[in-house]
Amino acid sequence: MKRPKLRKASKRLTCHKRYKIQKKIREHHRKVRKEAKKRGRKKPKKDPGVPSTAPFKEQLLREAEQRKQRLEELKQKQKLNRQKEHEKKRKLEAKKNAKIKEKAEGKESSGKSKAKANKWLDKNSKESFCRELGKVIEASDVVLEVLDARDPMGCRCPQLEEAVTCSGGGKKLVLVLNKIDLVPKENLEKWLNYLKKEFPTVAFKSATLMKDKTLQELPTKRRARVDVSRTSECLGTKCLLKILQEYGKTLNKAIQVGVVGFPNVGKSSIINSLKGARACNVGLTRGVTKSMQIVHTDKHTKMLDSPSIIADPSNSALALALRSIIDTEESDSADLLEGIHAILSHCNKQQVIMRYSIPDFENTEEFLALLAQKRGMLKKGGVPDIENITKVLLCDWTGARISYYSQPPESQTLPPYLTEDKIAEMQECFNLKNLEEENNNTVQALKCPSPANSIIFQSAGMANGTIVIEEESEWENLETSKEEETEEEEEENFTESDDDPDNLEEEMDVEEKSKVQVTRKTKLENQTSPTNSENQIAESEHSNSLLLNLDKTADEDDAYDFNTDYV
Repeated sequence: MKRPKLRKASKRLTCHKRYKIQKKIREHHRKVRKEAKKRGRKKPKKDPGVPSTAPFKEQLLREAEQRKQRLEELKQKQKLNRQKEHEKKRKLEAKKNAKIKEKAEGKESSGKSKAKANKWLDKNSKESFCRELGKVIEASDVVLEVLDARDPMGCRCPQLEEAVTCSGGGKKLVLVLNKIDLVPKENLEKWLNYLKKEFPTVAFKSATLMKDKTLQELPTKRRARVDVSRTSECLGTKCLLKILQEYGKTLNKAIQVGVVGFPNVGKSSIINSLKGARACNVGLTRGVTKSMQIVHTDKHTKMLDSPSIIADPSNSALALALRSIIDTEESDSADLLEGIHAILSHCNKQQVIMRYSIPDFENTEEFLALLAQKRGMLKKGGVPDIENITKVLLCDWTGARISYYSQPPESQTLPPYLTEDKIAEMQECFNLKNLEEENNNTVQALKCPSPANSIIFQSAGMANGTIVIEEESEWENLETSKEEETEEEEEENFTESDDDPDNLEEEMDVEEKSKVQVTRKTKLENQTSPTNSENQIAESEHSNSLLLNLDKTADEDDAYDFNTDYV
């Protein structure tokens, strides 16, 4: 049987209801008309204008137009002022919200170190990077300078090497050649022979993928394809750990090892491979590590991960492109293009064409356009996206995707800060024969690319960096900050007490009492401990000098002598 169709409810009304509604509407309109009659109609007054017979008609019309223009200008100015005020209010609200969030997340420092925290800059700033790097160099017994095996000379920082060699205190500098799997074996052996004449060098290949043991593995149905043969292997760990352990035994104490170098050289990945787990954050972006991190590899060795060295702006365009911390999102496209032009100019053109499998090109822009078309990085209308392709290219050259190599210099000339005595001092306490054997073993066990598959690269030489080593310790900085706080509080008290003479008299009495107490304490301490008398006298003199300085400032500010005038 067919299902009966459901009909919608009809909207028809009975005639009685319809007429009733119409009647009410008519009555309502009648009421509205009556009220309008009572009020009276107010028609807008029309501007009569200037009569044609009036004298100076043109001048009056000009004045009226000028008035209109002035009013419009005033309105626009008022509008702009309102917009500025709104922007200021928004910024203030945003700052307040940010502060509230920081308090909620617990980012604010404790009350003792507030003055210190205010002086310190943002973690992302270059000055904070320099400060953290200086801490690592100062705290470490052995400094590992990590070099990219593709361009070891370009990764060396003369300022860092000079700071370590000339610091004294028995600090050692060891060079670590990382990413040796991206360089032909012959070239690697040449570099090892060249660098070992200056500093002890270790050939190293870090593990690029490490599991974080602190996190639990979630069950997943699909497994991602990963090239395990290239990622999980790490070479040179035994050699490096052996060297550090032997040096620790000679000192008979636990040593701290600072890992230092330019960005994307593989500092954090070396620590992870020595630890055997993902202890430090690793990424393709430059400047992932922003502060000093301590990782315990053994009972006797602490690894100190540091932020990267900041390249000096006086360096060449090539050094700035490969070694500086470039924020690809905020940096200008012109700087990125200049960096890629510098990279291409230091490479063999035919090898670049073969590597990227693109036709011949005349300039860098054409090269980027061809590469963008090949990789499908296009904007609307098929226009090549040059900005994004430049960012990808820079990541490829600083990362571990492209294999290129540079030749060591023919004649070895020592830098001015290195002498034969300094080289002997740096190579002291290290077994160089065992080190050379271990390096040979790592080179033999390595799978290196052939010279035909890699690009020949001309190095620009050593890259200058900015390094600031703080001489004062954290405890001294905290003490100085506390002293500054006390001085500021005392100055505020003096300024507030200028208005009330009674308060000033009370403060002067308190100061005199404190002086008497200090002198009594110094006398007692001198009687009890004659051995430490010199230090205690110096401290008492320092405290007395502070009080005298405060008294002088108070006397200079106040012209009246309250002891005589207010008796």
